[in-house]
Amino acid sequence: MAAVFLVMLYEYSPLFYITVVFVCFLVTSGLVLGWFGLGVPVILRNSEETESSTRVLKKRMRQVKNPFGLEIHHPATASVTKGITLTPDCLEDCILTCYWGCSVQKLHEALQKHVYCFRIKTPQALEDALYSEYLYRQQYFIKKNDKEEKYCQLPEDAQIVDFGPVPRSRYPLTALLTLADEEDREIYDIISMVAVIHIPDESYRLSCRILYQYLLLAQGQYHDLKQLFMSANSTAPSSSDTSPGERSTDRSLLEKAGLAEDEPELHEENSKDCVVCQNGTVNWVLLPCRHVCLCDGCMKYFQQCPMCRQFVQESFPLCSKKEQDEDESTHI
Repeated sequence: MAAVFLVMLYEYSPLFYITVVFVCFLVTSGLVLGWFGLGVPVILRNSEETESSTRVLKKRMRQVKNPFGLEIHHPATASVTKGITLTPDCLEDCILTCYWGCSVQKLHEALQKHVYCFRIKTPQALEDALYSEYLYRQQYFIKKNDKEEKYCQLPEDAQIVDFGPVPRSRYPLTALLTLADEEDREIYDIISMVAVIHIPDESYRLSCRILYQYLLLAQGQYHDLKQLFMSANSTAPSSSDTSPGERSTDRSLLEKAGLAEDEPELHEENSKDCVVCQNGTVNWVLLPCRHVCLCDGCMKYFQQCPMCRQFVQESFPLCSKKEQDEDESTHI
């Protein structure tokens, strides 16, 4: 009876039969694509599948306390001949060791030895890994929560005014922070921090800055700290004394010297609102571009960064919902 009914419909309405064939073709195509692991057309997906496909993987985070902190005091006045002033800020008693003219190759070999051979917990361990490939060393004892400035300078008899042309084989200054008490090394996952600092000399009068920071873990890993790029509607004046033209010149010289970061430096910003809704507070860090530009509400709708259009592979929040509520209640 069904066949007779279809034949009668075909005789009086050919479009009905054509529609049935087209629907069967779509269903068959969807089954074949799903069988071979290919993407199923959106028209054949339900709303739940479409929504789940746009979700970005959340990076699993583990909270770790970093006992080390290091800042450059008055970077505009620092130079190889005049020295540099460092301000450590540590949660425990630490030892600050500064290596002038440390070999670039030996330093990165030392980081690899921390992973595969032995742990760099003390200054002596780093010196053994460097094979004394540095020009001068200075060491200071840092008390807990003491922010006293430490002045580092090459001796006058060293007669060093620059570190040669690029590509350079030595970093101007490498600062190592290690825990002074052996018992503290059993408490913290991070046991030392290595900071590579550029200092102006006669060859390259670039503003002083921290180029790289490496956190060395007790388990044998090390992490390269990278800055985040916050979104904002307006930018605040830079804290440095250099003009925008001088900063662009410094940037170009750093690129020629091979010392520049992958991303240009961004100034501190006044506003931290979501770039999409312009209302929520930015909270999500997008990887690998490291842009912080989306709030909790807008994050679930984007697979590409709205700032640079790069596909987002992973993401993580700066703070949890509970911490946000506590901050809001504190401000109120």
